[in-house]
Amino acid sequence: MSALELDHVLIAVTDLDEAGRTIEAGFGVRSVAGGRHPGFGTANRIVPLGSAYLELVAVADPVEAAASVFGRWVAGAEAGRPMGWAVRTDDLDGVARRLGLAVSPGSRAAPDGRLLAWRTAGLERAAAEPLLPFFIEWGAGTPHPGGGLDGPGIERLVLTGAQGRLEEWLGGLPDGVEVRPGPPAVSAIVLAGRATQPIGCLENPPAP
Repeated sequence: MSALELDHVLIAVTDLDEAGRTIEAGFGVRSVAGGRHPGFGTANRIVPLGSAYLELVAVADPVEAAASVFGRWVAGAEAGRPMGWAVRTDDLDGVARRLGLAVSPGSRAAPDGRLLAWRTAGLERAAAEPLLPFFIEWGAGTPHPGGGLDGPGIERLVLTGAQGRLEEWLGGLPDGVEVRPGPPAVSAIVLAGRATQPIGCLENPPAP
């Protein structure tokens, strides 16, 4: 099986610009404009962190969001908290065959007009069981959203749930992923070299 790497962590928010200011003030990491997700009813801002990134995501069109799996997931998530995560693969079709998943295409326009394209699998399962990530494969020629700024990197992603269940889903654990007992959830994001507390909530971030 192709190696899986942590690709990004999603944080549901109600106001993208305000969330960008909050995460910079509280954790010292900058965000950049993302874009709308056609067909999903959502929009995002990106916090580039090298080989991975944080995706601040909000509902942009409630009617459109209600008609999509991803839109309903974002709409139902607790604002200001990590809601899910994704792992990157270069063999999405193989992963989908192993787990019996459907593969779906996605894309959005970047602020500079470039088209970012990807394919995903496992979104419904990840939305229902947030311990589990969904799988993403970026399109040929699509720049990875984690690049562009000199971010600190994600040192550790802290999850709660049954580690055996996650290992069965992934065939192992990616580097930097820690699982603790508890209800299935993304608990916190630990940034490398930061003296602040792990990002578990954007509502009341610690002082830098």
